[in-house]
Amino acid sequence: MGWHATLDLDYALSGGKTGVHYQHKGPLRLLKSLYPEGDAVCHNVLVHPPGGLVGGDTLAINIRVAQAAQALITTPGATRFYRSQGEPATQTVHAQLEDGARLEWLPLEALAYDQCHAHNRAVFELAPSAELMGWDITALGLPMAQLPFERGSFSQHIEVPGVWLEQGRIDATDERLMNGPLGLAGHRCIGTLFFVSGRTITRERRERALDAVRAVMDAHPLRLTAGATAPNPQVMVVRVLSPLVEPAMDLLKALRACWRESLWDMQACLPRVWRT
Repeated sequence: MGWHATLDLDYALSGGKTGVHYQHKGPLRLLKSLYPEGDAVCHNVLVHPPGGLVGGDTLAINIRVAQAAQALITTPGATRFYRSQGEPATQTVHAQLEDGARLEWLPLEALAYDQCHAHNRAVFELAPSAELMGWDITALGLPMAQLPFERGSFSQHIEVPGVWLEQGRIDATDERLMNGPLGLAGHRCIGTLFFVSGRTITRERRERALDAVRAVMDAHPLRLTAGATAPNPQVMVVRVLSPLVEPAMDLLKALRACWRESLWDMQACLPRVWRT
């Protein structure tokens, strides 16, 4: 029997301050709310005390951001998917954003150990005037520790119902995917930054935001393996491939800061846990 954990987060704005009420079952916790940029934006860190998932473990995170509330959620370290004896390890995130709400979903990387069988699923539902900025960063194996991802699988699902769906499965034994020029080309970190609106993003705003991140990418060492696009009028996406996590994370943090300023007229304000 694996460990099963759930965490329900409910953000609401009252008297100009975004607060959060939460309930949990099993080994999943929320640290103290922080307000480094004023009362309007609530910063939280999710903690999974066991430190990782093995076969049969499940984590379920449910988030509601009420009207006009603003939340930023991150983690203190990687979500580690360890070796499995056959059963998958599963993390699911389901977020609902009401009108005028904003959510930044910024967990640190999901780390796929050799012989893991992992499912990582995120679904975001947005009211018409809600907006979401988030990222997904997947690291395959531990190259610097000489522990490559040689067996196992990692499945990814990111969805905004009726608007945007991405899903795929990385099989460690798929040589063409792992090392082919039309696949990962030997890279072992895949990063995706996305911005989603509950309604059409105006052309001027969309082009300004894409131009801004492209300028940052052009000056970065990963410029040849990064790109930005708008797959539909409500979504903008940046993708990056990197041999290691650190260069990808460095670029994505810079791009997140760029979009925060361009789209929301807000400074970057790094979460405190990223600076420790």
